[in-house]
Amino acid sequence: MNIGIPKEIKTEEHRVSIPPSGVREFVKYGHTVYVQTHAGVGSGFTNEEYEDAGAILLDEAEDVWERADMVIKVKEPQPQEYPFMRPDLVLFTYLHLAADEQLTYAMLESGVMGIAYETVEDNEHRLPLLEPMSEVAGRMASQVVSHYLEKHEGGRGVLMGGVPGVSPANVVVLGAGTVGTNATKVALGMGAKVTLLDINLERLRYLDDVLDGRLTTLYSNHDNITQAIKSADAVIGSVLITGARAPMLITREMLPIMPKGSIIVDVAVDQGGCVETTRPTTHSHPTYFVDDVLHYGVANMPGAVPRTSSLALSNATLRYALKIANLGAHEALERDPGFRKGLNTFAGQCTHPAVAKTFNLRYVEPQMAMDSVLVSG
Repeated sequence: MNIGIPKEIKTEEHRVSIPPSGVREFVKYGHTVYVQTHAGVGSGFTNEEYEDAGAILLDEAEDVWERADMVIKVKEPQPQEYPFMRPDLVLFTYLHLAADEQLTYAMLESGVMGIAYETVEDNEHRLPLLEPMSEVAGRMASQVVSHYLEKHEGGRGVLMGGVPGVSPANVVVLGAGTVGTNATKVALGMGAKVTLLDINLERLRYLDDVLDGRLTTLYSNHDNITQAIKSADAVIGSVLITGARAPMLITREMLPIMPKGSIIVDVAVDQGGCVETTRPTTHSHPTYFVDDVLHYGVANMPGAVPRTSSLALSNATLRYALKIANLGAHEALERDPGFRKGLNTFAGQCTHPAVAKTFNLRYVEPQMAMDSVLVSG
C-alpha cells in the first residue's frame, strides 16, 4: 500500500502523524511511504531521518495525497485540503466531525473513507487512539491553569499550591475520564484543592480510592456544578461523549457567579466545548475574557509539546494503520468490531450514529455500508 504523511497545516500544529520509526515499520512490510518535506521538523524529526527510514520525500502536499492509498494525519483536514479527498482514499486521523459541519459535508461529498482516531474502541470499550492525547491534554490543563492564574496573565494571582497559612487554588474538574484524571493528578501534585465531578459513581469511587481521598468528588448535576464553580479559581472542562458534541455544563448565565479572574480551560473544545462561552483559540492567542472570567480554548493543546505528542500518538495508532496497510481497509475493519467503530464516513454515507444525529443525516451501519459497496461493485 502507498502511505501518505502530509505536513500538518492547522494553525500552530507542529505534530506529525508518523515518526521515522513508524515509517521503518511500514517499509519492513513492503509498503511505500510518501512524506512531505519538513513534515516532521516541528517535532524534531529531520528529512534525513525519514529518508534513512525508507520514506520517499515529496515537496508538495498535493503529491503526497495523490499518490497515497491511505493518508495518515494528526488533525482533521483543513479547507485547503478538502479537494485532495476522493472515493478511493482512506483517511486516518482525528476528525471530530460532530463539531464541524463543513468538514462533515465535505467528506461525504468526496466519498472518502474517513476513519476517526477518537471513535475507535478496544475490547473494553475504551478509546485507545484518543487516550494518549487525552493524557497529554489533561496534564497540560493543570499546567495551563497554574500559568494563567498569575496576575499578569489575567488571573486571580493565586498560587496553585498556596503556602503555609494561605489556601491553595481551588480547581474544579468536570469529567473523570482520561483528561480529567490526568488533570486531577497534576493539580493535586501541585498542591491544589481539587473537586472532581462525574456522572459515573464507580469511577469517582475508584479515583477517591487510588488518590487516597485527597480530592473531593461530586455527582455531576446542575446544582453541584453551580455550587462548585462559585468558589473556583479554575475550571477544567474534560467531558466526552464519543463522536458527539460535548454536553453544555456551564452556561453564559452561570459565569457571573464565578470569581473575577478565575479561569476556564475547556479541553472539550474539539467537540464543541462544555462551556457555552467557549470558542476555539490558538497557541499564539489562547485566551479571552467573558464576564471577567478568563477562557482558554486552544483546540490542539498537545501541539504545544509536539515531540512527546507525536511519539505517544504513533505508539497507539501505528498498529491500526499497519492492519489497514497489510490487510486492506475493508478486511481490517471487518475483523475488528472496535476498529470498525472508527469509520465515520464511507462512499458518501455517514457511518457514525452520533455524527448523523448531530446533523440530522441518514445513519448507515459501517458493515452495511461496506457490504453495499462491495455488492454494487
